[in-house]
Amino acid sequence: MSNKIKFEQYEKLLRQWSQRMNLVAPSTLNDIQTRHIADSAQLADILPKNVKIADMGSGAGFPAVVLAIMGWDVTCIESIGKKVSFLQAVKEELGLENLTIFHGRLEDFVRHLPAKNDNLVFTARAFASLTKIMDYVAHKKCRLFLLKGREIESEISDAKRKYKFKYELTPSKTGDGFVIYVHFDR
Repeated sequence: MSNKIKFEQYEKLLRQWSQRMNLVAPSTLNDIQTRHIADSAQLADILPKNVKIADMGSGAGFPAVVLAIMGWDVTCIESIGKKVSFLQAVKEELGLENLTIFHGRLEDFVRHLPAKNDNLVFTARAFASLTKIMDYVAHKKCRLFLLKGREIESEISDAKRKYKFKYELTPSKTGDGFVIYVHFDR
């Protein structure tokens, strides 16, 4: 199955399941391609090819499923059972062998990570504030690739009060938000 067909199938599943549960804001269902898929896909421009991705609060699969379709090895971290069911259905329907679903809380996933994680990066979209994300993962010194809104400068200021990190900020290609790459000093 080509990536084009996988993205079409993913969009179809998202529309079907959204009739039964809240996966994305109903107002965004008319623009899934730009609002969700293209927004998530812009991470491909900055993600290293040789990493494994842990996507925090995967929900409807953005950016996790998009990145898996594009070829990355991705683990979705999701605590809500019905969203896990959706992600499992997407994995099966699209034949995404490189997509793993972790049904549980982020802190449980992080707790079981090995001390050295040079090959693991975290992604998130509409998950939590930068400081809250760092509260979960900063002690592992993993790199973060996050899709954030226009308030990112304020989030960076707040996070700098608690953590030492470096970052690169890129304006979003699909909206008024940003892509932020964060790395911690080792």
